Amino acid sequence: MSEVRREGYKFCQDICVPCYDTDASFFLKPASFMDMAQEIAYWAAQGLGFGYDDLHVHHVAWVLSRMHFHFENPPKWRDNVTLYTWHKGADGLFYLRDFFLQDADGNRLVTCTSSWVVIDERTRRLVRPEELQDKLSTGDVDDAIAERAPKVAMPRGAEPEPAGEHTVVYSDVDIIGHTNNARYMVWAMDCIDYETVSGRRVRDAYINFNKETTPGTTVQLFRLQTEEDGATVWYVEGRVDGKAAFCVKLVF
Repeated sequence: MSEVRREGYKFCQDICVPCYDTDASFFLKPASFMDMAQEIAYWAAQGLGFGYDDLHVHHVAWVLSRMHFHFENPPKWRDNVTLYTWHKGADGLFYLRDFFLQDADGNRLVTCTSSWVVIDERTRRLVRPEELQDKLSTGDVDDAIAERAPKVAMPRGAEPEPAGEHTVVYSDVDIIGHTNNARYMVWAMDCIDYETVSGRRVRDAYINFNKETTPGTTVQLFRLQTEEDGATVWYVEGRVDGKAAFCVKLVF
């Protein structure tokens, strides 16, 4: 994996897909794409003066709130790819960031849009630091996915089935002390039967984060399979004290 570099308003990084980020069919896992996206997002924000170090001195931090990524043609183990990202300014309480992953011939393999918020690390409440506004001003930029990452929830009136529980442990926790965003996707994929997730590729993945979880929190997991527009769709929701902490929608 190379260093992150800047090309105009985009930041990019060359990556050789490692074996530990792929499944038994050698394809990049959804959670692994989230890991890649999270890392380059931090470096790109740092390069523009609003990264982790810049915010941490003010006791605030970036937190991913929503994400939608579309697999055009997911890369495989040992493929040489380039990941691009750029910020798209603010939209209400959200700060927008897009990504795409392309192969050596310039073909887009994965496209993604995401919405982020800033929280106070002490109170865990949303904040909008004034000093970010000028730094986040942006001119004309393009879209990896034009539509904003949508709200995701269990379909109204649905009766999902219990899919076990997970207690947040050391391997789940990130640098700001709560569950890392990609771990929720790991939990969601593990709720679905192995034949489905190993034998069929995810086309679209949507995830919303509604409430943070921290070490020792027990998350009750629920799942629902349905059909939408001729595609097989799985919803996985994690609840804490009866309230949704996250929800994932996977389209196969």
